[in-house]
Amino acid sequence: MQAFERTICYLKDVYPQHFIIADAKRGDIGNTSAMYARTFFEEYNIDALTVAPYMGEDSVTPFLSYPDKWVILLTLTSNKGSRDFQLTEDASGERLFEKVLCKSQMWGDNEHIMYVVGATQGQMFEDIRRLAPTHFLLVPGVGAQGGSLQEVCRYGMIEDCGLLINSSRGIIYASQGTDFAEVAAQKSQELQQQMEIELMNIR
Repeated sequence: MQAFERTICYLKDVYPQHFIIADAKRGDIGNTSAMYARTFFEEYNIDALTVAPYMGEDSVTPFLSYPDKWVILLTLTSNKGSRDFQLTEDASGERLFEKVLCKSQMWGDNEHIMYVVGATQGQMFEDIRRLAPTHFLLVPGVGAQGGSLQEVCRYGMIEDCGLLINSSRGIIYASQGTDFAEVAAQKSQELQQQMEIELMNIR
């Protein structure tokens, strides 16, 4: 936690214009969620927080009480186990991730809620966009987890982009040698250039 705090302070001091997301995956009973929200949004003053929605409305709305902050709900994640629950269907054929998308839009709008959708989900971004056509999506899983940037953009990009694409392991594990900084910077730049090509398609 001390390293986390120092990182936040560094970013705010050196890169004050940067949008800071804490991928903390919080979500608990209402009172506990309220304390989590206060910690991340007031004490750390981050811009956005990932939240698990599976305890329902009262576990999420405390995070939405901060008008200048963003809540990023886990929806359709990139890990293999996502299929264990997120793709299960109810009696009407509605999948759990679809229920999360529809129900959560009753709690907040596209100026306060984003959704986590893993890059490995490919064409299923079409299903996401059918139910959340204007929300921003936080997209992990490009690179080491096997997600395709091109597929994500083809099925998930909207007119003003609407995607925050993240590569973690592809960058932080780019090298285990003394050249780590250089190799990680190169991997970051390569991904940025690929993103720029995709953005050109909607300009």
